[in-house]
Amino acid sequence: MGQRVKDRIALVTGGSRGIGEAIVIRLAEEGADVAINYMSERFKELAENVKKQVESLGRRAIIVQADVGSRPQVNAMFEKVERELGPVEILVNNAGIAPFEPFMQLTDETWDRTYNTNVKSIYMCSQLAARTMIEHKYGKIINILSTASLMVTSPVIPHYQSSKAAGHMLTKAMGLELGRYNINVNAVGPSTVDTDMCTEYLADPVIRAREVEANPMKRLGTSRQIADAVVFLASEEAMQINGHLLMVDGGLTVKAAQPDDHMEH
Repeated sequence: MGQRVKDRIALVTGGSRGIGEAIVIRLAEEGADVAINYMSERFKELAENVKKQVESLGRRAIIVQADVGSRPQVNAMFEKVERELGPVEILVNNAGIAPFEPFMQLTDETWDRTYNTNVKSIYMCSQLAARTMIEHKYGKIINILSTASLMVTSPVIPHYQSSKAAGHMLTKAMGLELGRYNINVNAVGPSTVDTDMCTEYLADPVIRAREVEANPMKRLGTSRQIADAVVFLASEEAMQINGHLLMVDGGLTVKAAQPDDHMEH
């Protein structure tokens, strides 16, 4: 593979599985040392497996458990990463949750948990990473968002959709403030990707077929495609890209929510 982020130190939140795992591996393939964040003890074995994959590529890796919605745990995570790998130069805010709960059944607990994981974590992790990035006049912050940052994608996740829209605006605001320090802040917006987060949802063949049919490319995205976009934004090739949301969605968000037969007739 190439060496587009050679010897850079990266931290990927939610890096033990799915899109996060793919991002960790791609960064390592391109020469980065990676800290792999995982949420709880039940994901530790998965994180250890990702660590082994990174080390097999000849790069350093550590795993670090933290709920990224908790200030004390985020503080401890950054202290460990800086102590064992060094200051974070590439931060990928990938951790996210999307519990299905229609608006009228939505609870305060689900709302708070979603916003802590999907929005507050971006603010806290980015603020801590930016302190050393400002000092070194270099940094890349990449937020993993969603098609839901731009449009309502489902009637049963209003908390998730509003959190991803908030992440979009936060990306822009951070890019505006941090750009003067040679820090690029960008985001990637996947459409539905076939990962374990969507296993139950996509297990229904009718739902899977509808997802495929709704996409202009007539296919689902892959974790690798999202990771490729992250590597690009983390590389020197993207030095003049800032405050941008790069959609990796097959064109889903440029397509009006109208029946496909409009084009046929």
